[in-house]
Amino acid sequence: MDHSHLRHPPVARPDDIGRVALAATLHCLTGCAIGEIAGMVIGTALGWGNGATIALALVLAFVSGYALTAIPLLRAGFGVKTAARLALAADTASITIMEIVDNLIMLAIPGAMDAPLDAPLFWGALFASLAIAGVAAYPANAWLIARGRGHAVAHAHH
Repeated sequence: MDHSHLRHPPVARPDDIGRVALAATLHCLTGCAIGEIAGMVIGTALGWGNGATIALALVLAFVSGYALTAIPLLRAGFGVKTAARLALAADTASITIMEIVDNLIMLAIPGAMDAPLDAPLFWGALFASLAIAGVAAYPANAWLIARGRGHAVAHAHH
């Protein structure tokens, strides 16, 4: 699919790239975290296995991440198709990186996926994994924004 019509000129100054990349990463992390936390809580509460819990968390992270980008675009008057296309262009790389890192860390921390909802291990591991995932996604967001892609695409329409 050709997305050349969605490209915008690179951000002019490195200061702008860093600032916009940080804002984009925090925005993406917020959407990702909403879905990830909801999925982990639901899967854990229902006693699901790791695979099913992670699958639910992944789906909800992408849905909530895309929604956080698409809803303001819809409110600004963009059509559903355009808003969806812009959200996909803005968030896919960042959410993908965050989800890979977050879930690998959750799996790597002994007992984190099996901890009950009232355990500090569950919440500590989840918040730590999300924070590390945000740090991991920042360079990709900066690289994309410097090239007029990623969140720069959606940002140009706000």
